[in-house]
Amino acid sequence: MKIALIAHDKKKQDMIRLAVKYRDVLALHELYATGTTGTMIMGETGLKITRMKSGPLGGDQQIGSMVADGNLDMILFLRDPLTAQPHEPDVSALLRLCDVMNIPLATNVAGCEIFLDYLADLK
Repeated sequence: MKIALIAHDKKKQDMIRLAVKYRDVLALHELYATGTTGTMIMGETGLKITRMKSGPLGGDQQIGSMVADGNLDMILFLRDPLTAQPHEPDVSALLRLCDVMNIPLATNVAGCEIFLDYLADLK
């Protein structure tokens, strides 16, 4: 499965904790991430991740392009709903694309854990 990992600044530590907890599950899949998130996850887990640009610099749009082209199967996106994002239109466009293309999208830790537990059960 091709999985994208994205986390806003205040959620990056939560994403790292998820990646550490589910390292063995994630290692079985092709992983993509926005720049800083990908770098941080790789540093903590050793997972192989294809990194896009940072979200505000176009990374969310790059992930969106992958969705539009049918090149992603799932997105784990830990959003910070309490902080204004300078690239909010890009975030909204990505969420909309996931709905249009019927791509599973988790936007909080509980949702991510449900998706990752499901993938663990498939092993």
